[in-house]
Amino acid sequence: MGVTGLAPSPRRGEGWGEGERRKLTRRARFSHVHPLTQPSPHGRGLAALLALLCLSSPVRADEAFVTSQPADALNIVDLDTRRVVATIPVHGKPAGIAVTRDGRRAFVTSPDGRAVSIIDAAARKVTARVDVGGGPLGIAVHPSGEAVYVADWYGARVVVLEAASGRVTGTVATGLSPSGLAVTPDGRLLLSADRDSNAVSLIDTASLTRIGEVKVGERPFGVTIDAEGKRAYTANVASNDVSVIDIASRTVFGTVKVGKRPYAVALARGRAFVTDQYDDTVSVFDVASFTPIARIPVGEYPEGIAASRDGARIYVANWEANTLSVIDTETLKVVDEVPVADGPRAFGEFIRRTD
Repeated sequence: MGVTGLAPSPRRGEGWGEGERRKLTRRARFSHVHPLTQPSPHGRGLAALLALLCLSSPVRADEAFVTSQPADALNIVDLDTRRVVATIPVHGKPAGIAVTRDGRRAFVTSPDGRAVSIIDAAARKVTARVDVGGGPLGIAVHPSGEAVYVADWYGARVVVLEAASGRVTGTVATGLSPSGLAVTPDGRLLLSADRDSNAVSLIDTASLTRIGEVKVGERPFGVTIDAEGKRAYTANVASNDVSVIDIASRTVFGTVKVGKRPYAVALARGRAFVTDQYDDTVSVFDVASFTPIARIPVGEYPEGIAASRDGARIYVANWEANTLSVIDTETLKVVDEVPVADGPRAFGEFIRRTD
């Protein structure tokens, strides 16, 4: 997603990722084939993917909602059985994902389609598709579940939607190329990682006013806020580090070096887990001391990352490997790999809590 620092191309969608360009190059000779039928590193063919489209099961456990960009699809993974239980077609190269706290709805951005899809999570279907224009990328939901915030990469703004209807209720300016979004647990502040401004915007959600800016590392992409609402963490793809922000004072009070081209951050059990796109690893560091703890090998080109509600597992979407890695946070080892559709991105809060 623009990790090289070059300006994205609106025609080719190059702003949405270095991995996108690698995929396009690798499969150029298959350009006549529909994305869902293209060969993958795991050799899954048309029959297997069609089977995924037909699978469904009653909701029993938490689920991962994994956007797969080249496949124009959203895979739903049962995290108990660790298998895909449903696939929802979402057009326009879906990338960003956000799920409401109550698990009723999911929201998916389609940068190439310039739209946001609203999904009934239990019914497994798209209920509305909202044209927001520009290049919708990162997305977040207010803790109340009533408002949805959409980062417009090309428009340097956040578009605000009414969650139930998809009606646009407002916009607010940001820095250049807003990417990841996150809302504080109390719902008062929205943070936007503005990649090409090397900064994070702080936005008052009540007045939809940009009230401040914090300079961070180079090319911040994913942004994550801790459960207390005190700290934010940005994955800085060009400087290969994570900036730790004190939200109250609006200052960076720590910088931690990680692997190459960090994409996003998840927090669990006093540790930060960071996807390193170019190293095919997840970097782990202690959030109190900023001490590096481990580098965990995962699938090729890891991007989206999220923690289970109890912090026992970390889930990683691997763009090139077409898998969802499952990491045990105690042993810091991968305990499973779940095959998903082509080009999983899962950029955002993609875990659905079902109870």
